[in-house]
Amino acid sequence: MSQALPSNFFPMENVIQDYIWGSRTAISELLGVKNPDNQHQAEIWMGAHPNGCSKIKNNNETQLLSDFINQNKSMILTAETSAKYGELPYLFKVLAAGEALSVQVHPSKEQAVAGFAKEEAAGLARNAANRNYKDPNHKPELVYALTPYQAMNGFRVFDQTIALFQKINVSVLDDLVCAFAAAPTSSGLETFFSSILSLQGETKERAVKALIEYANANKQDPLFALILELAKQHPGDIGLFTPLMLNVITLQPGEAMFLYACTPHAYLKGTGLEIMANSDNVLRAGLTPKYMDVKELVACTKFEAIPFETLQFKPEEKQGGLYYAIPVDDFKFALFESVNDLTIETQSAEILIALDTDVTLTHSQGESVTISKGQSVFIPAYAKQYQLTSKGRVARAFN
Repeated sequence: MSQALPSNFFPMENVIQDYIWGSRTAISELLGVKNPDNQHQAEIWMGAHPNGCSKIKNNNETQLLSDFINQNKSMILTAETSAKYGELPYLFKVLAAGEALSVQVHPSKEQAVAGFAKEEAAGLARNAANRNYKDPNHKPELVYALTPYQAMNGFRVFDQTIALFQKINVSVLDDLVCAFAAAPTSSGLETFFSSILSLQGETKERAVKALIEYANANKQDPLFALILELAKQHPGDIGLFTPLMLNVITLQPGEAMFLYACTPHAYLKGTGLEIMANSDNVLRAGLTPKYMDVKELVACTKFEAIPFETLQFKPEEKQGGLYYAIPVDDFKFALFESVNDLTIETQSAEILIALDTDVTLTHSQGESVTISKGQSVFIPAYAKQYQLTSKGRVARAFN
C-alpha cells in the first residue's frame, strides 16, 4: 500500500492580540474577521512565535504550527533556513491601530543576542515589566498599507528638527536647542534626543505644557494637530515631542515602507500588513505608560537622519506580482492581484493571506484549497510549486 503524500496547504487559525490601542472595527470591516465581543483587535499573528502561535489542521488534528515545523524542519523550512534560524524566521501580521503605538526602537541582531544573554544571566523574568529583550533576535519590519496609514519613521534631517524646536520656542529647552544648533551632528542629536526623553518633574511638565499651548494656537498645521491628538491619548507624555524629531508619513493604501533596526518609529493610526523578523524586542521612547530604559534605548539607536523622500519602498513588477527588495534575509514580501493559475515556485515556507476575495491554490499532486477574504494558509517548502488564482489581492510572506 503506497504511503499518503503529505499535504501542501494548511489553512491557519491565527491568534488575534487584543492590545488596548487596537481598533475594534477595522479588521472585521476590512477582512470580515468576526468580533462578537467587540474586543480591541490590534494584531492578527500569522506564524510560529511562542507569544501567539498559529494553529493548523494536520491529518484532521489541530496542532501548533511550531509543533508541525519541529517534526521536520529541513523539509518544511528547507535545510538552509533550519540551519541558519532553527525556526520560521519571520512573523506576518495584520495590524490595526485605533490609537498610537509607543515610539520604539528595535535592536540589531548583535545587540539583541548580547542584551538577551545579559538579562537571562541576571535572572530577569521574560515577562518582567522592566525586561528589554524577550528574545535574541533583531526586528526589521516592512509595513504595507491597507488603509491610509500614519506613522513616524526615522529622524528628520537635522536642520528641520532644529527649525521646529526654534519655532515652538519652549524656554526650558533653550539650552538644549542651542547646543544642537551649534553641533548639528549625530552626536549632537544623540545628546538632544536623550536629554529630551530624560526630562523629569517640573521641567518636563513645563516643557510639555508649553508645547501643547503652541499646538493649540497652531492647530491648523497638521503636525501640531497630530500632537494635540496624541496628547489626548497620552497626556503629559514626553513622547509628544517626537513628531518634531521624527519623519511623519501617511502611506496611502498599497504603499509600503521599511523600518530598519536601530531606527525610532511609531505607528499612529490605520490598518496594514506587517512582516518582520521573528522577534518581540521593543525599546520604548515615549507615548507609553510602560517601562522606558533611555540608556539602553540610546545605545541601540542610530542617530542618522533619513530623508523623507526615501521612506517609501517601491516594488518591482516580476513573475506576475509586485516584489519588494527587502534588505534582510529573514523575510521577503510580494503581492499579487487578479491572477489566474499563476505558477509560484517555493524555496521556503510561505504564508498567504487573502485580502479582498477568495483565493484558490492547486498543486500538481491534485490537492486544492480555497480560502476566503481574511483567511491565511501555510505552505511548506517541500510543496516546491503551486498555482494561485484570485480576482483580488493576495499577500505572500516567505524567506
